[in-house]
Amino acid sequence: MKDILIIEDDKTLNTLMARLLKGMGYPVRSALDWETAKDYLSGNEPSLIVLDCRLPDIDGHNVILEVANQYPVIVLTAYGSVQNAVRAMKEGAAEYLTKPVNLDELELIVKRTLETEALRKEHQFYRRQIRALGETRMVGRSKALAQVNGLIDAVAPSDVTVLIEGESGVGKELVANEIHQRSARTDHNFIEIDCCTLHHSLFESELFGHERGAFTGADRKKPGLIEGAEGGTLFLDEIGELDISLQAKLLRVLESGVFRRLGSTKDLRANVRVVAATNRNLEQLSREGKFRRDLYYRLSSFLVQVPPLRERREDIAELVEHFACHLDIPLRVKKTVSTAAMKQLVAYDWPGNVRELRNIIERAIILSGGSHEIRPEHLAFGTSESMAPAGTSLSFDHDPSLEEIEQHYLEKMLEKHSGHRAYVAKVLGISERNLYRLIRKYGLIRA
Repeated sequence: MKDILIIEDDKTLNTLMARLLKGMGYPVRSALDWETAKDYLSGNEPSLIVLDCRLPDIDGHNVILEVANQYPVIVLTAYGSVQNAVRAMKEGAAEYLTKPVNLDELELIVKRTLETEALRKEHQFYRRQIRALGETRMVGRSKALAQVNGLIDAVAPSDVTVLIEGESGVGKELVANEIHQRSARTDHNFIEIDCCTLHHSLFESELFGHERGAFTGADRKKPGLIEGAEGGTLFLDEIGELDISLQAKLLRVLESGVFRRLGSTKDLRANVRVVAATNRNLEQLSREGKFRRDLYYRLSSFLVQVPPLRERREDIAELVEHFACHLDIPLRVKKTVSTAAMKQLVAYDWPGNVRELRNIIERAIILSGGSHEIRPEHLAFGTSESMAPAGTSLSFDHDPSLEEIEQHYLEKMLEKHSGHRAYVAKVLGISERNLYRLIRKYGLIRA
């Protein structure tokens, strides 16, 4: 159990409150001023703060603004000041007590605040769990998928680091989530971080967290995603894109289980299971010196290769039925797929894998309108039909390179659809994540 921190300059009252809370079974730390409390907070994280609004070295309201986003705070206000109490609650305090403090009331409020905080965290956790369970389902009965399921069952109960390999769109995140759901860590968080959408300095702050003043704009301490995944699973998507300068730091976490927030000198222990995914050949990259070989060996202690959809065509019919039933599209009628349309779906090579299948079925449901049946004319395969909307044309006064065509087309699409990234990604048949990479690549980020 974490400490309750009492910040109160009245020594007698501080001692009385500490004695009461210790008698209730809580570990307690006391501070008579903000300087002492701040020193304690630099290396510790209490479960609750009991704070006097009038401290000798700082206005207590400034403290509330600094700590209330990280810890529940019970504020002590003098003279029964309603104005002070209202102000404290607006600034983020969880509860307040007026002086002179009634110790019985303090006991009740401490219990209530800690219970409320526990319920809040539990509620957040179960919301994430429900969302994850709704999205997580290994659909299909092919031999290839059965082999993946067998690997998941084998590795899930352990804490071994797992590397998931596969083409874009095959469902690597789904596999990572299944490993988490089938593990002993399922009652804790599943936290994802995309290694390619953040600049390396932001990535380090997101992963490890930072202390106040660690860099310009760091006006408060922020725990990182490793701490957010405490007891659970940390999923590092597109690990092949991780900046080489950060790979050594990640390796240290994997090997020693310790890390430091940016700007800190204190080691913290990482109680997380790491699962990574990539659509690149990390072994080849390590031979070329573009990815640390020691990190590759550490990550690939258990390898799961997810097959492309073209290698498990017998799953396509079941996937189509799944998407037709679960896509978030208002349906006027129940949809079926004609025999001719299903033949085309099974015969297609699916370069975009399951993600492309999902997009094509979503489009077909919309195009089929009030019809009960999805027919071949409702399907749009490949770049020419599914990516290029009517009325979009490109013109150059020279022979353009492929990159120029890609950039110009992307600009046209963003302009045509008013920068609506989710819709543009859907039209292009790619994920929003991949779209964002292209936008960054060509410097098309709008202010």
